[in-house]
Amino acid sequence: MIKQRKIELLAPAKNVECGIEAINHGADAIYIGAPRFSARAAAGNSIEDIARLVEYAHLYNVRIYVALNTILKEEELDETEKLIHELYRIGVDALIIQDMAITRLNLPPIPLHASTQMDNRTPEKVKFLSDAGFKQVVLARELSSEEISRIHKASPTTALEVFVHGALCVSYSGQCYVSQACFGRSANRGECAQFCRLPFSLVDADGKTIAKDKHLLSLKDMNQIDELEVLLDAGATSLKIEGRLKDVTYVKNVTAAYRQKLDAIFKRRPEFAKASSGHCDIEFTPQLDKSFSRGFTNYYLHGRNKQDVASFDTPKSLGEEMGRMKEIRGNFIVVAGLKSFNNGDGVCYLDEQGKLKGFRINRVDGNKIYPQEMPRIAPRTILYRNYDQEFEKTLSKKSAERKINIEVILAENNFGFTLTLVDEDKKSVAVALEYKKELARTPQNENLKNQLSKLGNTPFEATSIQIDFSDNWFIPASMLAELRRNAVEKLIADRKITYHQEIAVWKPTQHNFPQNELTYLGNVMNDKAISFYRDHGVQSIAPAFEKQSVDDAVLMFCKHCLKYSMGWCPIRQQHQSPYREPYYLVSTDGKRFRLSFDCKKCEMKVSLDT
Repeated sequence: MIKQRKIELLAPAKNVECGIEAINHGADAIYIGAPRFSARAAAGNSIEDIARLVEYAHLYNVRIYVALNTILKEEELDETEKLIHELYRIGVDALIIQDMAITRLNLPPIPLHASTQMDNRTPEKVKFLSDAGFKQVVLARELSSEEISRIHKASPTTALEVFVHGALCVSYSGQCYVSQACFGRSANRGECAQFCRLPFSLVDADGKTIAKDKHLLSLKDMNQIDELEVLLDAGATSLKIEGRLKDVTYVKNVTAAYRQKLDAIFKRRPEFAKASSGHCDIEFTPQLDKSFSRGFTNYYLHGRNKQDVASFDTPKSLGEEMGRMKEIRGNFIVVAGLKSFNNGDGVCYLDEQGKLKGFRINRVDGNKIYPQEMPRIAPRTILYRNYDQEFEKTLSKKSAERKINIEVILAENNFGFTLTLVDEDKKSVAVALEYKKELARTPQNENLKNQLSKLGNTPFEATSIQIDFSDNWFIPASMLAELRRNAVEKLIADRKITYHQEIAVWKPTQHNFPQNELTYLGNVMNDKAISFYRDHGVQSIAPAFEKQSVDDAVLMFCKHCLKYSMGWCPIRQQHQSPYREPYYLVSTDGKRFRLSFDCKKCEMKVSLDT
């Protein structure tokens, strides 16, 4: 018997609609923002809405995780404690947290997951969190498969959550303070100002311009759809799609794409299995480049390689490459390409200055496209479709259905008949019908099976229907329909009642934290967090940057390196820079940011130049 490892496809939900559609399209778990204190302040949800999502999810054994992953002020702790009890009461499966003060509150027995905002990138840190009681740890996006594997070997029983798709932060999560320093909006408090998506000029120590008005900190989007087995073999158990601010069509498309890919892997690799119940009938062909993306990257999964991770020209969505502009004739553009446009599509391109421009298509005739307004565009320019009218129309309707397989058995008993339903999780219910037996005039077997198979508006689909009669008994269609409805309702109720909710009782621990000193990088905002770290051997604890700013602080710690992007890495590249260090990023409002490079750690650091 092969011991299976349950693999979780974890999808985002900015609201209940997104969450339900993520479930319908194959998610094993959903993460959604709490009413307050979530790292996406714009994606909060009411307790009532989360309760609706929990009820729907648990029918399919889908778990609901609530993000409560900001650092907390002293005066917010009581409210946070009350909120956690409310979330536990409605059946939430786990909380994703950053602030260690939460472990010191009067908690219900709800599991805690360590947010990526905790900067989880070493075996020592993950082992510490596991020993502290965290059931799942969200790893830093920058890790390679080898680094994930080392973490898994150090903590083999800890569930490791890795990002597989979506937008990338250029700084290590939880270690970015530039938004707070420049705009008074803390990323650790859910109010990131998207500084890394702004344009900058890169200048050297002599004031020479190396690059002008480019999005030098803006990264492409992650896409690991062809690397899932690498991640599973490294020890990942939860595969996370980023996007709690994304719309429902993004959630549908991306979740369906990863569901289909994982299901294909599970057929070949029986040691892995999905973590929830039911199967999804997807009614469209998922295509990742039709949803928002800045171009795709595997990031550092295979280490730093020649594929660059940055998207210097634009932080906006390019979409799918369609072909090249061949020529303009009158009021239409002739396109040379393999893919065809549709009426109403959105088209974008990079002009001769590298600026993103776009237009809407009014009409298409073969390889001729008629724009609503004719753009100024050079021959041979690559055209991208960043809005597919037909695809969006398809996804705006019902595009998937999730069904739980059941076996249906209709048998006779001493006083009538019994209908038994057995689902794929081996849950079984039986409903009896008291009815005097009488023989039918015509054969009933096929008619009975046909009536019992009518499960269209229910969560179930019959894989087998068995009629266990000693004779050709007659049952009126109306009675059989009512028997079927009663059995379905009883099975739905049974699945909800018997749903296995994990319990985690929090006990104080005193094993040593990997560091004995915490600077502002520890993000310690309140006294309970201080108490936690002191009890775990930390001797010196500085306040969070949001509580007390630090002169000359490093504001961003980046694996992305501009020296590498320019071809001047002294470790991996041979070309020497013609420019004198230090380099500076200059924003359009004149602010200067000094760059420093720690080649031993393979990091770029960004500080405000004062």
